[in-house]
Amino acid sequence: MMTDFVAWLQWETQINPVIVAGIAQFQLVHIHPFVDGNGRTARLLSTLCLYRTGYDFKRLFTISEYYDRVRPAYYKALQGVRERGMDMTGWLESFTEGLGAQMRDVQRTAEHVMRRDVILAKARKNGLKERPVALLGYLLTAGKATVAECEEELKMNRRTLQRDLKLLVEKGLVREVGTGPTDPTKYYQPLL
Repeated sequence: MMTDFVAWLQWETQINPVIVAGIAQFQLVHIHPFVDGNGRTARLLSTLCLYRTGYDFKRLFTISEYYDRVRPAYYKALQGVRERGMDMTGWLESFTEGLGAQMRDVQRTAEHVMRRDVILAKARKNGLKERPVALLGYLLTAGKATVAECEEELKMNRRTLQRDLKLLVEKGLVREVGTGPTDPTKYYQPLL
């Protein structure tokens, strides 16, 4: 069974590489040639199939990250093939949805990082010193943070931190969200 499977993988060129990768992943899980690690090996094999045909993800994601988030659906899709007389349609839909979801996550992350870098470069260009730029960078990464969270993360003196936050608010880079100056739930959020 493995010999035929490996031969098919080596010579298959007529089917879309994404479909081949999905079939390869299922088949290795189905054949179950190892005592342990069949799932991990199958996911690695599908990545290798994609890489061999020009899909280079530059280690930006692994399909396992997606399956970790949707584990019950992943197992259901695999089991569905067996329940439907080895019809892989549902599995392949699930596999391609997973790849698409991971690619969208990478795209969102890349856009966020680029936006963050542009904002920080503009802040530096407009004369902001490195300490408030570092604070702004933290807020851009975190999305929002309280004074205590900023203090903990950046290891800054509270007064200095509050002064830098005030400066960022005055420059229109950050907004303050809360009920009053001593509100412990008040947080700071970058303005994108």
